Amino acid sequence: MRFPPLLAAGARVALISPAGPIGDDARLERAKANVRQFGWEPVVAPNALAHDGYLAGSDELRARDLNGAIADKTIDAVWCLRGGYGAMRLLESIDYQTLARQPKTLIGFSDITALHAAFGRLANIVTFHGPTARQTLPPFSVESLKRAVVRAEDPCGEMPTATTLVGGTAHGRLVGGNLALLAALVGTPYAPDYSGAIVVIEDVNEAHYRIDRMLTHLRLSGALSGCAGIVFGRFTDIPPEFGDEEWTLDRVLADAARRAGVPCVSGAPFGHIDEQWTIPLGAQAELDADARTLIVRRS
Repeated sequence: MRFPPLLAAGARVALISPAGPIGDDARLERAKANVRQFGWEPVVAPNALAHDGYLAGSDELRARDLNGAIADKTIDAVWCLRGGYGAMRLLESIDYQTLARQPKTLIGFSDITALHAAFGRLANIVTFHGPTARQTLPPFSVESLKRAVVRAEDPCGEMPTATTLVGGTAHGRLVGGNLALLAALVGTPYAPDYSGAIVVIEDVNEAHYRIDRMLTHLRLSGALSGCAGIVFGRFTDIPPEFGDEEWTLDRVLADAARRAGVPCVSGAPFGHIDEQWTIPLGAQAELDADARTLIVRRS
């Protein structure tokens, strides 16, 4: 897996909506301010504010913006404005050959998991599971993003509030992202290669039984049974359902970890939260579940 070039001052960063609509001009202005605070130049995609129900414009318009940024040699990075839903609908239309020839930094999370998986699988480049551009960025998130895409340093590290579910150490490539997208990609040409990998997983608005079902789907598909380790991030805004008292989130995650039989922690700082790591998907890493550390290696 190849890292894209680091983002120096003056880097041109395309702001794109490949999934759901961003909502309003105020959020776009915040995104532009976020780009500028890193010393980069924001380049707003032509259809960044498009709106077609739950999509940020038609598939054709969103693919045109994304492929335009990929083809433009003056663009250094694509920072997705938001997640939502819709990135999967573009996977057949992306210009992976050009992307492989001139790698660009991709930043985002949640529904952007579909792009992370496809870029890694078909263009063989490292992408960055990090905040979307429209978010308010606290210092923790700013520092992790800088370490990942500006300074070539480890953007992860200690997880003092995490819980060890299965002890031990693991080494492997980082893959993963949003659980719902990972489950949806199973059986497609865009699914990540989980063999020997350290899998990072988060989600939002999913009931305990649905999290259980999707983790079981990944295990039965061979994904979790072939990985080297698992790092669960945060699962937030969980709707209450019957049986939650017996099958708590902790029990669901611990059961999945036990069945996978690999080192595993839960509660790492990534997911739909303000203070989150930027995780270089495709990079090599070392998980120490007992010490609760995730160390990323650039080479």
